[in-house]
Amino acid sequence: MGAYIARRLAALIVVMAVVGVFIFLLLHLAPGDPAAVIAGDNATPAQIAAIRHQLGLDLPLPVQFGRWSWGLLHGNFGISIFSQTPVLTLIEQRLPATVSLTLLTIGFAAILAVGAGVLAAWRAGGWLDRALMAFSALGFSVPVFVVGYVLIYIFAMKLHWLPVQGYVPLSGGFWPWLSHLLLPALALGMAYVALIARITRASMLEVLAEDYMRTARAKGASTTSMLLHHALKNAGVPIATVIGVGVALLISGVVITETVFNIPGLGRLTVDAITNRDYPIIQGVIVVFSGAYVLVNLLVDLSYTLIDPRIRY
Repeated sequence: MGAYIARRLAALIVVMAVVGVFIFLLLHLAPGDPAAVIAGDNATPAQIAAIRHQLGLDLPLPVQFGRWSWGLLHGNFGISIFSQTPVLTLIEQRLPATVSLTLLTIGFAAILAVGAGVLAAWRAGGWLDRALMAFSALGFSVPVFVVGYVLIYIFAMKLHWLPVQGYVPLSGGFWPWLSHLLLPALALGMAYVALIARITRASMLEVLAEDYMRTARAKGASTTSMLLHHALKNAGVPIATVIGVGVALLISGVVITETVFNIPGLGRLTVDAITNRDYPIIQGVIVVFSGAYVLVNLLVDLSYTLIDPRIRY
C-alpha cells in the first residue's frame, strides 16, 4: 500500500505539472491583451507597453511560465491585476463558502442517490423504479441555473421558507449557514444525484443477480440485510468511482450556482476574474480546482481497499 501511495503521489505531481502548462498556455494564447483592458480605451500604445512591462507580459512565454511555476511552488499565486491583492489571499477568503457548498452537496446527493438507486434496483421494473429513473433523467437534463431559479421562485419568493441568496459563515450560526446553502446545494446536486442513482441501480441489479444473493435469499436473509449488507457492499466500488468522477460536475456547477445565488465563493471569483481578464486569479482558481479533483480521485482509489478487501495494491 505504501509503495502504491508513493507512486500515485508521484503521478499526481506529473499530472499537476501538465495541468499547469495547459492552464498557462490556454490563458496566454487566448485573444485579447489584459494590459489594454487595464489601461482603458483611451490609453496610448506607450501606456499599454508600460503596463505589459510591469506585468511581465513582454517576456518570452517560457520565462513567464518559469516565473509563474516558481511562484506556485513557493505558495505565490501572483497578484490580482485589478485589486492588487495576492491571489492566494483572495482564494483563502472565498474558499470557505465553496467548501461548505460542495461538502453539503456531496453529502445530501450521495445519501439521496444511493438510497434511490437501491430502491430502484429492489423494485426493478415497477412503478417506483420507473419514477426514480424518470426523476434521475430529468435531473440530469435540466441545467443547474434553471433548477436554481425554480427553487428560488418556490421556496424563497412564494413560500418564504429560505433566503433568496447570500452566504452566512458557520461562525454566524448553524441554521443561518444551512438555510443559505440549502437551495444552492439542491440545485447543484440534481445532476449529481441523477448520475449516482443510475450507476447505483445498475451496479445493484448486477449484484442482485449473483448466485450468492439467491443463496442468501434461500437461507431466509431479510430484505434489509440482503440489500445493505450483501448487495450494496459488493456494488460499492463503481458507486465510489462515480462519486469521485462526479466531482467534475460539481466543480463546473459551482461557478453557475454561486452566480445564481450570489454566494461569494471561488465560482463567483472565477466569473469576476474572467470578466476583467484577471489572468493571475483565473490561473490560481483553476489550479486549486484541478488539485482538488486529482486529490479526490486519489482518495477514491484508496477507498477501494476499504470497500472491497479483495483489492490489493
